[in-house]
Amino acid sequence: MAKRNAPEVNAGSMADIAFLLLIFFLVTTTIETDSGISRRLPPLDDTPPEDVVLRKRNIFQVLVNDAGDILVNEEPMEIKDLRRAAIDFLDNGGGKGAEACDYCQGARDPESSDNPVKAVISLQNNRQTKYKDYITVQNELVASYNFLRNREANRLFGVEFTAMEAAFKSPDFKGDKDVLKERIEVIKNMYPQKLSEAEPRKR
Repeated sequence: MAKRNAPEVNAGSMADIAFLLLIFFLVTTTIETDSGISRRLPPLDDTPPEDVVLRKRNIFQVLVNDAGDILVNEEPMEIKDLRRAAIDFLDNGGGKGAEACDYCQGARDPESSDNPVKAVISLQNNRQTKYKDYITVQNELVASYNFLRNREANRLFGVEFTAMEAAFKSPDFKGDKDVLKERIEVIKNMYPQKLSEAEPRKR
């Protein structure tokens, strides 16, 4: 019986098929990117730092541990109560004389902050603290500043502070940017965002 030759496989279009598959996977594949925190660093200042003495009552200490628990001034607190507690601290206005705050609407507790300019929020975490827990706490603290800034901007200028900032950054803004910038600075000076992020603890 005669030996038959095996038919040849036509590989002429294999390169086209591989190229089409490559394009398909490039188009349909999603690449995950890590989301970070948007932060604008302060300008470089060559002047040596001054020694600043902070009174304990002017510091609002927040610690997020590895279990996601929150300690405020070494007392446990729920995340739902954190924003209100931070607002009460910043807006307390317990100072006397030169440290008095005439626009604060707080309880004026002598054991809490003197005024918003002196008040500092210190945020700290453990090395095992979950990123999500840390960001949630940070968002609540930033929201407390925004609440007070919006309140004062509405009182003085009839518009929220966050809306003024958004308008200032918008390329479509048609008004006077110098006036808007001045108003933004007024509110920032009333409630400066002094949110200190300390080095993580080991445990």
